[in-house]
Amino acid sequence: MAFLTEEDKKYTNVLDICTHLGDEYGKFSGAIVPPIFQNSLFVSPTECNGVTAHGYGYSRTSNPTVDIAERKIAALEGADGALCFSSGMAAISAAIMYFVKKDCHIILAASSYSNVLSIVRDYLPDKFGVEYTFVGGDNPKEIENAIKENTTLIYLESPSTMVFKIQDLEAVAKIAKEKGIGTIIDNTYATPLHQQPLKYGIDISCHTCSKYLGGHSDIVAGAIAARKEIIQSIQDRERTWFGGCMDPHAAWLLIRGIRTLPMRLKQHGENGMKVAKFLENHPKVKKVFYPGSDTFEQKEMFAKYLSGTNGLLSFEPKGTWQDIRNFVNKLHYFQNGVSWGGFESLVALSGANPVQKEYGQPERLVRIHVGLEDIDTLINDLSQALEVLPD
Repeated sequence: MAFLTEEDKKYTNVLDICTHLGDEYGKFSGAIVPPIFQNSLFVSPTECNGVTAHGYGYSRTSNPTVDIAERKIAALEGADGALCFSSGMAAISAAIMYFVKKDCHIILAASSYSNVLSIVRDYLPDKFGVEYTFVGGDNPKEIENAIKENTTLIYLESPSTMVFKIQDLEAVAKIAKEKGIGTIIDNTYATPLHQQPLKYGIDISCHTCSKYLGGHSDIVAGAIAARKEIIQSIQDRERTWFGGCMDPHAAWLLIRGIRTLPMRLKQHGENGMKVAKFLENHPKVKKVFYPGSDTFEQKEMFAKYLSGTNGLLSFEPKGTWQDIRNFVNKLHYFQNGVSWGGFESLVALSGANPVQKEYGQPERLVRIHVGLEDIDTLINDLSQALEVLPD
């Protein structure tokens, strides 16, 4: 567990936070890259309740390498502290369980990540008698009307999976605080560089660090950022008891990824915008979903909450499922894969379930992640593959 130190708080520039906060060259013999503390145990002559005098006892609870990653994320989010986990789902699950009570009620944005929908819909009701209500998420009044006496959590993902709906964080947080309800957001898409939800009153910001924070498609990791009392409680209970801690080597790779995050995200955004404009003008594309583009329906919400774009977008093509599969099979540089956020360009197909359809997701959707390859090469690849679709 890592809280920001007074020294950490001196770093206010995003580039400085990413490249230098927590590295402490003097502490690590002048190493320009901090070492990996790849050990399970820390010993000391002085010990109290399993914690050594230097603050470390067992890597399931804390580790110096993991601490550096956590401090960088906390500073970027504007949080008191952060916790790193073994996966994005481990981080999100711990955050959800912090607010779950027996027989409680959860409000959930319907366009959230499918595995989160499954936890709330298929797991928590059977285990704990939890009730749930799906909402579109982009209308705060709809969320307010869904609140019950036993509501303990409003879960957001903004911009959301596949169709990138933006939720009014400030309005939702105000409603929640008036009712004593917790709030969580999956902030993976925006990253802390483009959106800081805590400053609008959201309680916990979650990340799948396998995406842009890691940026090289070589780690599976997650993180949460929040105020001190929430971080302390989840550290003592959900992370320690459930055991979803981050491995030190994964933390070391995450630190490496964070160092180049501003430059990578800028290039992903430039490439993503060019591809979005190309697709918007293509006769075989019905609709493009890309925050920040000229055709994005929530321009005002984008301008209020996000400071930039990235390389992830989706579009509704013309044709049948077989036509769309033929399109994917004809691509050369866009590889067929479900993740995103790395250096490589990817494509994935998505069908909408009944809940997603109800809240605006097309039945056939293609999601692409625009990587760091030459942009002309990528657009030419899409252009030749789109020729297989019907007019």
